[in-house]
Amino acid sequence: MNTMNSPAPGAGGATETVGLIPARWGSTRFPGKSLALIAGVPLVVRVWRRARQARALTRLAIATDDDRIRAAAEAAGAEVVMTRADHPSGTDRVAEAAARMNAAIVVNIQGDEPLIEPELIDRLAAALREDSRWDMATAVAPLETPADLHEPSVVKVVRAADGAALYFSRAAIPFARDGEAGAAGYLRHIGIYAYRRAFLDRLVREPPCALEMTEKLEQLRALHLGGRIRCLDTAASGVGVDAPADVARAEAALRARGLE
Repeated sequence: MNTMNSPAPGAGGATETVGLIPARWGSTRFPGKSLALIAGVPLVVRVWRRARQARALTRLAIATDDDRIRAAAEAAGAEVVMTRADHPSGTDRVAEAAARMNAAIVVNIQGDEPLIEPELIDRLAAALREDSRWDMATAVAPLETPADLHEPSVVKVVRAADGAALYFSRAAIPFARDGEAGAAGYLRHIGIYAYRRAFLDRLVREPPCALEMTEKLEQLRALHLGGRIRCLDTAASGVGVDAPADVARAEAALRARGLE
């Protein structure tokens, strides 16, 4: 981490670019997945090791409410911020942890992406640091297969000419009125976010909006509030560990990239 690369002061004179990895034990599909061993290393530690290679972050920590996760993270040398256990989302957990820090920009790094690209973290932070028009930044990648177009777990996004997110949906957007368009030209959302601290605080204070409750997509609350979200292109869609079967897939990806 590069401690010299700080953003301009934010609200209250905050200057740090903070990376936070939310981690909980009670995953519905994979309880305890934060400590699932990926090639012998706990998943959340794998994520932390990758994230700490980002040069833009002045501080990096794991935010959790679980003592087992805390112990594993600290044993690996990671900073840990203990949070409440009743948070409805990782964003709320990140916001609580960030409130204890001198954070101007907060990067929410998903705790189930063991191959997260450090460069992407840097680019998201830079998008906010270098252009005050944006409240948030996130990433998009091309759809990988035509089947993804109609897969609800693959979130699609459309954006404006300046890169601003227009809408996120589990449906196939934009709709091809004249027939099946296939995957070409469609974008999938990659679940990593950078926030201005003030906007993050506002986001978690507000209740879910109707669009968010319908699609079950938290980022729609940000658009509902008028937030401007910059969507950055990335080539890789990541390797998320959502279920036990994903462990072998993640290990294979690590081997293929020589990252074991």
